Formats: sequence, structure tokens, C-alpha cells
Amino acid sequence: MDQKKVQAFFEGNEIKAYDIFGAHLTKAGVHFAVYAPNAKNISVIGAFNNWDDKENTMKKDAHGIWEADVSNAKPGQSYKYRITQATGTIVDKMDPYAFYSELRPNTASIISDLSYDKWTDQKWLDQRNKGFDSPVNIYEIHVGSWKKPDEDPETFVHYHEIEQDLIEHCKKHHFTHVEMMPLCEYPFDGSWGYQCTGYFSSTSRYGTNHELMHFVNALHNAGIGVIMDFVPVHFVKDNYALAMYDGTPLYEYAKPADAYSQWDTYNFDLWKEEVRSFLMSAANFWIDIYHFDGLRMDAISNAIFWQGDKRNGVNEGACNFMKRMNFNLHKEHDGKIMLIAEDSTDFPNVTRSTLDGGLGFDYKWDLGWMNDTLNYCKKDPIYRQWHQNSITFSMAYFYSERFMNVFSHDEVVHGKATIVDKMWGSYEDKFAQARAIYAYMFTHPGKKLNFMGNEIGQLREWDETKSCDWFLLEYPMHDAFNHFFQDLGKLYVENDAFWKNDYSPESFEWIDADNATHNMFSYIRKGTDKDYVIILNFSTNPYDHQQFGVASMGEYKEVLNTEWSKYNGNYKDDKPQKCHAVRLSRNGKPFMIECNVPSLGATIFEVNKK
Repeated sequence: MDQKKVQAFFEGNEIKAYDIFGAHLTKAGVHFAVYAPNAKNISVIGAFNNWDDKENTMKKDAHGIWEADVSNAKPGQSYKYRITQATGTIVDKMDPYAFYSELRPNTASIISDLSYDKWTDQKWLDQRNKGFDSPVNIYEIHVGSWKKPDEDPETFVHYHEIEQDLIEHCKKHHFTHVEMMPLCEYPFDGSWGYQCTGYFSSTSRYGTNHELMHFVNALHNAGIGVIMDFVPVHFVKDNYALAMYDGTPLYEYAKPADAYSQWDTYNFDLWKEEVRSFLMSAANFWIDIYHFDGLRMDAISNAIFWQGDKRNGVNEGACNFMKRMNFNLHKEHDGKIMLIAEDSTDFPNVTRSTLDGGLGFDYKWDLGWMNDTLNYCKKDPIYRQWHQNSITFSMAYFYSERFMNVFSHDEVVHGKATIVDKMWGSYEDKFAQARAIYAYMFTHPGKKLNFMGNEIGQLREWDETKSCDWFLLEYPMHDAFNHFFQDLGKLYVENDAFWKNDYSPESFEWIDADNATHNMFSYIRKGTDKDYVIILNFSTNPYDHQQFGVASMGEYKEVLNTEWSKYNGNYKDDKPQKCHAVRLSRNGKPFMIECNVPSLGATIFEVNKK
């Protein structure tokens, strides 16, 4: 065993603890190692010894690490650790560092060979980056229900079955990255992977380790990045897993009030150096072994504040852990990976560098923008004039962090209604407003994320046991909405006004943020060669011959109107408007254009700066 790694593990600085612990293939068989300092005795049991705890008793070193070599153990065989805990209780536990596991309801770990010689994505790995000045349009998916073959809960789709369809879908819709909900092993399907047991074990639901590697490799070769949701805050209480592992709170807090989470799980004790090394290594594992391009960290609010409640105070130990983890991950991967925080608090400097005192994340989900926007669109247009700041407020704080605009899985479940169904009004009105808020989303500063089904205007809430409602594309309204989504994605990724200098105030300028009487908003996005004027109207009234101030002369050509006939809007044709700027001051700008603005819609004009 590498003693330098062992020392770093106990110092809380090891990001490759999976090289020390777990089941590793050797020339002599398999070497097992597990950390359980307070255990009285441990035997490794499995298919190789008929689950006999007398066959392979492990030896404990001075650090509390137990080891055993088993000559006849082989890849694919299941195993567990039979632990005589500090209390004298004997339990069979999974391996915290197992690389594969049995399909639920079975709970054993499985010996797995992680070597893979079919990677062909080195060019992608060399060129990938954080995307600060690149288009980032993320497609969030639940692997098991994106295209599920049937509704049998015991039938799971495998990676290779959706690989090509997913690539074609992302290309068609101009998604730059796929974000997968957690792929760590977990016992309860309904947790969607957010209540984990195996932090180094890719879930057996969707295929083997090598099939996941092939999947990631294929996406990379198609020019698509891959991000995974990671859960560093809490873990399941199931007795066979991490809870009270050696008879003491080894991974969780010792104090029950701190240990118990709001999800009926245990909170990791992020003050312990061994736990820090465990979680840092787990995060690094998916980037190192599976070539993921980044991690979206779940429930960061519950790490920043004790129990996620600001009134309980800042959890300094957890914050120090996050700083250390993010710093080490960035260092290990040359600053080329994305680390994304799901954080709903106003805690400052989440995306500031750790060297400048921040937590060191690259992006933060803008959950305030999401809630304000959707709540605004739920209201009857008559009352929206008194809630104008629901749309404008995001730009008041936007530059304090590197925010990402998201309509995620959390917004289409548990009775919240889907994005389209949240909109006020009739069936047609809902789709009109959904097109308008997506135009707003994709032209608002910040990177983008949408959950699967959003792109087809799905009306049924997401259910992990059912596939997306792809049959909806047979209906004209949904098919048109999907074409709109594709065109909007194309406009976004092909024009740097919408993503270059995203986090600089120079790229965005309000034209009129205060036209509450008309429920109207207008602003400019500034690019290298082209600028764009975006006009949003959340009123049921169309407004013709409206005047808007602009920054430069030239011809302003309409490149997208949410009410064009091809999107099943109210217009009879798709003829774009053309406006010539005149030298008349409006809205504090030196020039003016005049155009027609659709009701419950948006229009986008392009001007060539040259």
C-alpha cells in the first residue's frame, strides 16, 4: 500500500483513495482493503469462499485499515465485509469503495476490472474547458426514463440502447452537454440516485462499467460534453451501507441533530479528514476513470449552512471541505472541468476562486431567476404590471456569481406542473408564453440547462418509471414547439452575443426595463460582429409601431419571432420584419427602430455592427 497516499488520506488531501481501498486485481488474485478503525474483526466473504467468514479474515494495521489477499477471487464475483463492530454486533457491509454492485434489492459489492483500452477521446479531453466564453446548453436527463422501452419497473434501458439516439437528439437541438442524474449506486428507484450507497460504484441498472465508458466516449467523439450529478452532502441510512460502518459514526456526524437530514438520510461529517478524502476521491473518480467533464454538486445549501438553514449558522468545516475539494479537482485536471453548485442561498462568493476566498465552484444554478420567472408567468397578465421586477431583478445581482439559468427536473415533479403547464391561460396561450420565456431564457446572460421533455412541451409531470412522451411530436402544437426549440438553440450557439463575455456587464444593456403598463421588456445582447435586440411582451395585447432605442445605426432584421406560423403562433406567415435605425433618441439611446411586437410573445432583431 502506497504510504504517501495513506498519509494524505488521513490528512484529508487524497483525491485518489480508490487506488488504496476497494477490491483491486493483482497477479496473485484480488487485494481487498477497507477503513474501519473501530471494528473488532472483519472477514471478506463472497462467491469465492462460499460466504464463509472463516476463510479470508482481514488484518488490521496501525491506522485502522483492514487488508486481505484472496487468490481465487475473480472479476464479476460478489462480496461483502462481515464486520464485528465496536459494539460486538456482526453485520455484512458493502465495500464503500466498490467499483460495481448488485442490482437492487440485492446489496453485495462486485469485483470489477476498471481497465479500458477503447478510449478515443483524448483530443476532446485536451480541448475541453469550463465554457466561460463558449456556448453551454445543457440537456439534463434521467438515463432510465429518457427512452424507456416499457413501464415495467424491473426493465431498465442500457447505455448502448440510447447512445446514438441521444447523440442525434443533442445535435438536432444544439445541446452542447448532457447532464446525467446521479449514476452512483442507490437502493430506491424513487430517489433518482440522490440517496446513494456506492459512491464509486456505477449503478448496475443501465449497464456495466465498460458500457458507461463507451457511452461517455461516444458522446465526446460526437463533440458533446458529459456532466454528472454528484451528492456530497448526505447518504442513505440502510444498514448494509455506510451508516455506523464499524459500529461508530464513521462517515456521519456523531451528534444526532447534525447527522439526521431532512431527507431521512445521514449527513456526511465534512469536518473529518477521512470523510473529506473519501468524498474528494469519489468526485475525482468519475472525472478520472469515466472521463466526465464536470460535476453538478447537489444540495450545496445544506453544506453551507447547518441543516441548510441560514439561522443555524455557517458550517465552516463543510465550507472548508468544499474549498479544498474544488481546488484539488481543478488542480488535478488543469482547470478544464466544470464544477456546478446547486445552491439556493444568498451565501456570497460561491463561484469565486478559492485563492480569493471563494468556494471555488465554476457555476451556480440561478434558482432565484427560475422561481421569479415561472411565478411571473403563472399570473394573469392583468396583474403582471405589479410584478415587473420579477423579470428585471435577476440582472440586479447577476454579476455577483457565474449563474446558470435552469429549468431542471425539480420543476416538473411533485405537483409543480411542467414548464408549459405552469403558464397562465388556455392551451394556446400556455405554448405562446412558453415560447416567450424560452426566448427570454436563451437571450438572458448565463449558461443554460433544460430537463428532458422541456423541448417537446411535455404536459405530464416527469415520472421515473415512464419514458418521455415522445408521441406528442405527432401533434402540431408540440411539433412546432420542438422546431422552435431547435431554432432557438441554433441561434444561441451560433452567435457569440449570447455567450461570450456572459459574465461581463459589457455584454448586456437594458433598453426599457420599466414598461410595466404593457408587461414589456427590451434589452440588447452585444457580440463581436453582431448585436441583438430582444423584445418581450407578456401582455395579451399586440403592439404595433412600437419605438425602441438602439445603440447603433444599421438595418435591424428579425431573426426569430415566437408567433411565426411555423411555430404555431398567431401570425399567418413567417416573414421577418426589417427596421432601419433613425437618428432619434429613445430610451436614452441615440437611435431608434420601430417594429410590431406580438402578444404573449418575443421578437429578436439582429444588426451587423460592421
